[in-house]
Amino acid sequence: MTALPHRILGRTGLEVSVVCAGCAPLGDMPEAFGYRVPEERALATLRAVFRSPITFLDTAAAYGDGESERRIGLVLRELGGLPPGYVLATKADRDLATGRFDADQVRRSVERSLRLLGLERLQLVYFHDPEHARLSVADAMAPGGPVEALLALRDEGVIQHVGVAAGPIDMLIAYVETGAFDVVITHNRYTLLNRTAEPLVQRATELGVAVVNAAPYGSGLLAKGPDAFPRYAYRTARPEELERARQLQTICARHGVPLAAAALQFSLRDPRIVATIVGMSRPERVEETVRLATWPIPEALWEELATVLPLPYDPQTGQLLAPE
Repeated sequence: MTALPHRILGRTGLEVSVVCAGCAPLGDMPEAFGYRVPEERALATLRAVFRSPITFLDTAAAYGDGESERRIGLVLRELGGLPPGYVLATKADRDLATGRFDADQVRRSVERSLRLLGLERLQLVYFHDPEHARLSVADAMAPGGPVEALLALRDEGVIQHVGVAAGPIDMLIAYVETGAFDVVITHNRYTLLNRTAEPLVQRATELGVAVVNAAPYGSGLLAKGPDAFPRYAYRTARPEELERARQLQTICARHGVPLAAAALQFSLRDPRIVATIVGMSRPERVEETVRLATWPIPEALWEELATVLPLPYDPQTGQLLAPE
């Protein structure tokens, strides 16, 4: 397979491939993705990742309530541990049964991740989806709170670096501005269809926080096409999303470029974005992703795609982006 560029993940100093293997689908989450991933297929997909130029993997405690981490752990044991040169990131999560997301839950989450992955230390752990626990930024950052617990685990040497990953852009900007985090993940909000993460991408870059962009396909719509997979941001796509996706697809076809290649490279070509997370669900997707990441795209295509205006609302809440 064609080699992929590598970049330094901000102030962490970690070197990562510009494409990151998203392991959420490997946790077998049909409620989010609309399909199941059996264990053997997940393991085969992970083995394919470790044979590929992709050296960055992303998972979370919440993906399948530990199932993604457990499956990764099985493959890591086959390999004798995480191979040199690879970076594996996971996320500390709320208790999925109770919604609890306090300091004790952060420690439980990290301890379980270590056990499932079979690792003694974690390179990068994100504070994940606090909005689903109805946790305000002030409460999360308060003394004795969950972020303090995550930072304490870093100081103890259990984890090396701390990031934050969530949905709402104003919330993420507030977390980034605390100075506590090295990396931020945004998802579904910086794509060919939606640029509502632009203020976050810019602010994080100004503050020296590395930006990782997840779901450049909008969870599938821009990979498989609006007719084959009419879903965006883990829900049924809205009519205006389907309409604009068809416009994008028609433009790409005119230039002989797959819609998925343009969607992925839209993120990869932005110098402010260190890495782009692409969900992997089957072995052949690994090689296909590398091919799409390196597909030759003429400048004329980007100019024409820019004529399709992005949608101005948060893709999960439907809230309009406040005018600047």
